[in-house]
Amino acid sequence: MKRYTDLFIALGGSILLWAAWPVSPLTFLVFAGWIPLLLVEERVKSRKRFFALTYLHMFSWNILTTWWIWNASLPGAISAFVANSLFMCIPWLLFSITKKNLGSWIGYGSLVVYWMAFEYLHHNWELSWPWLTLGNVFATHPGWVQWYQYSGSSGGTLWVLLVNILVFALFREYRRFGRSRVYYATCVATFVVLAGPILLSNMILSSERSIASEALAKTIRNVVIVQPNIDPYNEKFAASVEGQVSKLISLSEQQIDKNTTLVLWPETAIPSVVKEDEIRSDRYYDPVWLFLKRHSDLNLVTGINSYRPYGNDKAKASPTARHDESSGLYYDLYNTAASLDADSTVQLYHKAKLVPGVETLPSFLNFMGSWFEDLGGISGTLGRDSERKVFIPWDNYYKVAPVICYESIYGDYITEYIRKGANVLAILTNDGWWGNTPGYKQHMNYARLRAIETRKWVLRSANTGISCFIDPLGNVLDPQPWDTASAIKMNIPADSRQTYFVRHGDILSIAMLAGSIAVLLSTLFEVLRRFIRRRKTKSSLLN
Repeated sequence: MKRYTDLFIALGGSILLWAAWPVSPLTFLVFAGWIPLLLVEERVKSRKRFFALTYLHMFSWNILTTWWIWNASLPGAISAFVANSLFMCIPWLLFSITKKNLGSWIGYGSLVVYWMAFEYLHHNWELSWPWLTLGNVFATHPGWVQWYQYSGSSGGTLWVLLVNILVFALFREYRRFGRSRVYYATCVATFVVLAGPILLSNMILSSERSIASEALAKTIRNVVIVQPNIDPYNEKFAASVEGQVSKLISLSEQQIDKNTTLVLWPETAIPSVVKEDEIRSDRYYDPVWLFLKRHSDLNLVTGINSYRPYGNDKAKASPTARHDESSGLYYDLYNTAASLDADSTVQLYHKAKLVPGVETLPSFLNFMGSWFEDLGGISGTLGRDSERKVFIPWDNYYKVAPVICYESIYGDYITEYIRKGANVLAILTNDGWWGNTPGYKQHMNYARLRAIETRKWVLRSANTGISCFIDPLGNVLDPQPWDTASAIKMNIPADSRQTYFVRHGDILSIAMLAGSIAVLLSTLFEVLRRFIRRRKTKSSLLN
């Protein structure tokens, strides 16, 4: 059994992280989730064996926590598990090398900067899959992380890593030297790092609760959110478009009153693929324009499928354009958010953070395109917007940040909407592809962190659930059950203030990226220095 000890330790670590992840009530386990892997790194001398155990740890954690992806796409899920687990190993391998060459103090510190640099890069490249960003683990405990308005979720990642390293150091010191002075000093440091952020959060929460209450008391305008509950597999893209639009309008009118200013429908709510310059005249949109004329004070924000043609000239087409062999036309397909007013004003935003392997593939993986199914109703690579756009309605009141599905897990990305003037966050999503699994629950809870980071109300319209309102403190209000058609209404303040995180972005991660480069260069220099010294020693012995 001894030969399998390290294997069991590594698997134990992945189980701890899974058990801590939303929507589990055992969030506190995350503060011990990395200790088994730290122990494995200390015990295992072979770098190849350490890599194998680290990969097993990451692979198990990915499957246990995000297994539900395969409900939408089995090839996509397998690829995500394999690739994401490999990427997660890189900071741990670099940490092991740095620790060996620069010593334990710098080594354990390097784990923090390497991992946080990895998370930052993983948010900002084509194969981005930041679902398991460590700071997301506190999504069900917003009372612990009200300070995300300064740091964003990267502050939570830092908190998790520091506590794990300190707790590991505590046991390591006790095992070697008993209750020494270093042991007691480490106990104090561990308590301060663990409890300090929670105490700070409670202090911030007190003042923010007062601000939120005052703003809500002064508000008379309301927002209606619709949850149509249309099966994405058997109904969404097969059933009558007219019937689905009629259902959306009927649910909306059950809640609309004279103070309703904004109505929200979910991602791809109108499933017909419409040419973007024909939205005003497309027959499927006729009932929508009639609905808006009946309620002329409304602004409707909805998800649609749209396309933009480029003609027969390939040179005029975008890099993501598709080619219709029969007509010779080039065109882009988009997962789009549309803002529609009664005066026929149309504003569009194309989803920019696309799901890897489903809505987009890097050029070097294009050969795999036919293996994947789409999570948003259109297969293949989609076009995307190059910038965030804010929907400004006719009355200039609710300035909406249109956040489409997967985009809501990118905290730093969301801040650009606020800097451009958005005063509410509208999340349009269709989580029905995952079925009744932890996936849609995790996705909703991550939106609570966006509310805290920006101190904005989040209006969440989800096709099959969970549609809800989320206040600037991260509290979920009027959540709608899964697999239920409904419409909800609430008075919502429009808040134009900007938090520190909004104004400055994820500067903590950028600092860690710079630190990781410095530590990595120092490590490489030391490796090179030792190599040269060994060569000189060997040469002198031969002479």
